[in-house]
Amino acid sequence: DSDLSMRTLSTPSPALICPPNLPGFQNGRGSSTSSSSITGETVAMVHSPPPTRLTHPLIRLASRPQKEQASIDRLPDHSVVHIFSFLPTNQLCRCARVCRRWYNLAWDPRLWRTIRLTGETINVDRALKVLTRRLCQDTPNVCLMLETVTVSGCRRLTDRGLYTIAQCCPELRRLEVSGCYNISNEAVFDVVSLCPNLEHLDVSGCSKVTCISLTREASIKLSPLHGKQISIRYLDMTDCFVLEDEGLHTIAAHCTQLTHLYLRRCVRLTDEGLRYLVIYCASIKELSVSDCRFVSDFGLREIAKLESRLRYLSIAHCGRVTDVGIRYVAKYCSKLRYLNARGCEGITDHGVEYLAKNCTKLKSLDIGKCPLVSDTGLECLALNCFNLKRLSLKSCESITGQGLQIVAANCFDLQTLNVQDCEVSVEALRFVKRHCKRCVIEHTNPAFF
Repeated sequence: DSDLSMRTLSTPSPALICPPNLPGFQNGRGSSTSSSSITGETVAMVHSPPPTRLTHPLIRLASRPQKEQASIDRLPDHSVVHIFSFLPTNQLCRCARVCRRWYNLAWDPRLWRTIRLTGETINVDRALKVLTRRLCQDTPNVCLMLETVTVSGCRRLTDRGLYTIAQCCPELRRLEVSGCYNISNEAVFDVVSLCPNLEHLDVSGCSKVTCISLTREASIKLSPLHGKQISIRYLDMTDCFVLEDEGLHTIAAHCTQLTHLYLRRCVRLTDEGLRYLVIYCASIKELSVSDCRFVSDFGLREIAKLESRLRYLSIAHCGRVTDVGIRYVAKYCSKLRYLNARGCEGITDHGVEYLAKNCTKLKSLDIGKCPLVSDTGLECLALNCFNLKRLSLKSCESITGQGLQIVAANCFDLQTLNVQDCEVSVEALRFVKRHCKRCVIEHTNPAFF
């Protein structure tokens, strides 16, 4: 590291924080960039600021009269900051090296509400340390403006990087570390304990994370009135394979304000875990337990206790679910808008009929690979759910063109229809296209185009 006397006059080098020609991280308004394969190690270094005189080759002041200014230099500071707000973070670092004025403006705290790092080879722990140290110079040891940190796919992220975030970012509201499989429970506990405003947490693909809880020290310090609650509302634990019912029990007991919870492919969860979830988290609006093969009709009975608050439910490939579970959900969750039941082969026309008559505001339904659903079920759906916009019937062997025509004649707002691997005629597909002009049809019939 540079000498500490230069700490307030230093800026991370963009060429070393992110590889050449590949922006490694961005600010909140920068658009996402695609990643590519990179060789070698990428680390964050610290450089001293540029001299006061503008010497950047793109400015070319040498050819100008001494009293003449560049057009951008005539703009007031707030206008330049507004222009900088549209730049990705790596470009902000480049601007900070042009001149002393740009250096000060590029590090305006308003431009650093978000840090976004991408790339499998970047030394993300070091990059976070350098950036947070620079952002803490006006408020020692604390980044008061930083609200979002996204380091998804940075496989070299370790607990050390999360410790840096926990220690320096008390105002953090959003953290995304999906695919960072080296982080552990302890580091996540530190973040949720030291960042009390954290509302959005994405740890999908973090296979070592088995729970979300406060640290023991944080639990002791909290007053009895506060309890042991965490303010997280959005939690994505997709592909956290080792999550079990006991871990979900702890999550539910601590994260009682959850409204969005995604547990896709958490294959060890059972109906018992869902019971804990409903007891503590009564505000859940969106829930996914796709590919949780132990979830059955008993689990759906527990989910149905969320009643009208539930708007989104995914139970795709939950092979133990039948019409019985669907009836529970349809009876109590009347405001359901989205249901994904693909691969639930126990669902029949009776389940679809009960769903259609009770959840009339349904907008999206996926019952693909449900071989027992036929035109009879589609007719009930079409006559009750007029607001349907997305319908997937992929690989439904009992569906024919007649059922599709009934849907098209009643659901004029249909926007997406998936009938791949279904035995439907070209005439039926053309009928759908005539009545639902904005509908995109996914099909496998080579005669229809």
